[in-house]
Amino acid sequence: MRDDELDHILSRHVDIVPSSGFAASVMETVRSETAGPPPIAFPWKCAFPGLAAAAILLVSVVVVLVRGVNDAPSLPSQSMVSTTVPQLINAAKTLGVGWILLSLLLTLVSVTIPTSLIRATPPQ
Repeated sequence: MRDDELDHILSRHVDIVPSSGFAASVMETVRSETAGPPPIAFPWKCAFPGLAAAAILLVSVVVVLVRGVNDAPSLPSQSMVSTTVPQLINAAKTLGVGWILLSLLLTLVSVTIPTSLIRATPPQ
């Protein structure tokens, strides 16, 4: 297709008119949607314990890191890393991070396996 043919096609003005009853059917659908029940609210009361646990974990990791930096400010960086890592491991053991990671892993597996099975099943 040449440029002048393309310009000719694009220069034509064609009025697009909706089919009869289109606007009325759209407005009827909008009215029926607004007349329905309101959407279900997010269950914030159930989410707050998890958010609080995540915040506590974040604050405790920051505290452990700050203590490690304040306890040995004159040590070289290699020595600081060697003292901070065991502190982080001890804090993780104290907070039960292993159990949290295990529960996250089990959740991931219990969601991933059925999802992959559903995707592998051909539609009927």
